[in-house]
Amino acid sequence: MFSLRWEPARMTFSPCVIRSSTAAGDVHFELGHPLVDRYLAFVGGRSRPNTLRAVAFDLKAFFVVVAKDPIEVVAADVFDFLAHQRGDRSVARLSDRESGLSARTIARRLSSVSGFYAYVVARGDTPLRVNPVPRGLSTRRAGGSKRSRTVPLVRVPRTLPKILSPSEVDRLLGALRTRRDRAMVLAMVLGGLRRCEVLGLRLEDLRVGERRVFVAEGKGGHQRVVPMADRFFTAAGDYLHDERPDTSTDRLFVALKGQRRGQPLSAEGLDEVLGGARSRSGLERGTCHELRHTCLTRLREAGMALEAVQAQAGHRSIESTRIYLHLTNDWLAGEYQRAASLIDADQAAVAELLDIQEVLG
Repeated sequence: MFSLRWEPARMTFSPCVIRSSTAAGDVHFELGHPLVDRYLAFVGGRSRPNTLRAVAFDLKAFFVVVAKDPIEVVAADVFDFLAHQRGDRSVARLSDRESGLSARTIARRLSSVSGFYAYVVARGDTPLRVNPVPRGLSTRRAGGSKRSRTVPLVRVPRTLPKILSPSEVDRLLGALRTRRDRAMVLAMVLGGLRRCEVLGLRLEDLRVGERRVFVAEGKGGHQRVVPMADRFFTAAGDYLHDERPDTSTDRLFVALKGQRRGQPLSAEGLDEVLGGARSRSGLERGTCHELRHTCLTRLREAGMALEAVQAQAGHRSIESTRIYLHLTNDWLAGEYQRAASLIDADQAAVAELLDIQEVLG
C-alpha cells in the first residue's frame, strides 16, 4: 500500500506502461510512480478504458521527455515538452503544414498532463501548490472575459472530417469477411455510432420491433435511443444465427476465433478488422470515426434537421453538429443560390426604380 503522504522518490523515475486486468474485466494501467499510479486509478474509476489508456501513454510520453520526478516539474519543462513534440520545424507535412505530431495530439497530451497536476494540487499532500501547466499566454487585449485575454499554448485547427463516398462504402462492405464485421460497420455507417458504442452494445439493446438501438454506453456515460435501418438488423440477425458462439457474455459482438473466442471484441480487434478491409479494398479512408462522419453527413444531406442529427450523433452541444453543414455541399450550394437570387432580384428592382426616376426627372 502507498503511504498517505507523498515522499520524494529515492530513485530515478523511468516511466513504463504496465497494463493489467481483473477477473471481472476491469483494466488497470500503471507507470511505476506512486503518485502517477494513484492518478491513473482515479481516472480509471470515472472514465472509459480507452480514455484511461490514452492518459497513461500521454503521461508516459511527457515524463520520458521531461525526465524528472513529477513534483519537480515546472512550467519551463512544459514548454520544452511542447517544443520536443513539434519536432523539426524545418520539415512540414503537406496536409496541415505542421511538423512533428499533430496539434490535436499535442493538445490532448497537454490536457492529460494538466489533469494529472490538477489532481496533485487538489490532493494537498505534496509540496506542489500550483499547476505547472499554464492555461494559456496572456495578451495585451483590454476588457472582455479572462478567456478572451489569453491564447492557448497549442492552436488546434478546425478541420473538416473525412467521409466516404457511396461507392467507397460499398467497396469496404464487400471486403469484409464475416457477418459480424458487416453488422459492426453498418452500425457506424447507418446509425452513426462511435466505436466504443458499437463494442458496448448488448443483446438486449437491439429493439428489433421498433427498429431502434439503445446506446447504454455513450460518450461521457450518456445514454440514448437511436433509429437504425433494416439493413443493420438483417446483418445482426445473420451474425447471431450463423456465427456468434455460445458464450456467457451479453455483449453483442464477440471474438469469433482464437483464445478470446466468445469474449467481448476489443477496440484493437475492431480496428484490425477495418484495417484489413481497407487494405483488401484499396481504400485510404474508412476508420470508425470516418464511417460515423459519413453517416451523419449523409443524414444532413438528405434533409434531416440539424437538431435531429445532433440527437442521432449523441452530441451534447449543437456546435459539434454544425460541422456537418460544411460537408453537405448540395445543401450549402442550395442556400447560396437562394440567397444570391434574392440579392440579384433586389439589385434589379433598385436599377428599375432608378430608371423610372431618371425618366420622370
